[in-house]
Amino acid sequence: MGELILLRHGETQWSLEDKHTGRTDIPLTARGEEVAKALGPLLARRRIVATFTSPARRAVTTAAFAGLDNARPDPDLWEWDYGGYEGLTTPQIQETRPGWYLWRDGVIPGDAEHPGETIEQVAQRTDRVLARVAPLLAEGDVAVVAHGHVLRVLTARYLRLEPTDGRLFRLDTGTISTLGAEHAEPVMTSWNMPPSP
Repeated sequence: MGELILLRHGETQWSLEDKHTGRTDIPLTARGEEVAKALGPLLARRRIVATFTSPARRAVTTAAFAGLDNARPDPDLWEWDYGGYEGLTTPQIQETRPGWYLWRDGVIPGDAEHPGETIEQVAQRTDRVLARVAPLLAEGDVAVVAHGHVLRVLTARYLRLEPTDGRLFRLDTGTISTLGAEHAEPVMTSWNMPPSP
């Protein structure tokens, strides 16, 4: 059985500034592009039978720079829709909502382009992704290129945990993580690994 390879997209200006970036489609920084390219050698050693990306260009570009050909965009891999918190940092949100914590308190509705999403809705999307990739893992590794929070929820669901347990898995930009199995039970085989310098 193959492993599920998770790549968080490379750095963007908003990730550098710790802004919540859900559906706003911004490009990688030059450093983000370099790190994405550096992921390529790690992936070249794997037998990857399928690749899925978020439709966001930061994810699609990361997949391309990392050498993941034939990546299929999957709308279920969009980042958590942060609604009215799109583009804001946690300290900015806490100015009007002291003590706010995404994993506990969620988001508020935004405009038509950013209506917002509950963690349960994010989990439903990741469950659909996991159902689609499960049969492919019998043939080899499957790569998924997406965003920090959606990949953390997906990891929690893969490990048969509650979606809110995604809070336990810090995930930096431009990193690779792997999920596999031990004695037919789901396990994390590596986490939040940057490419070698």
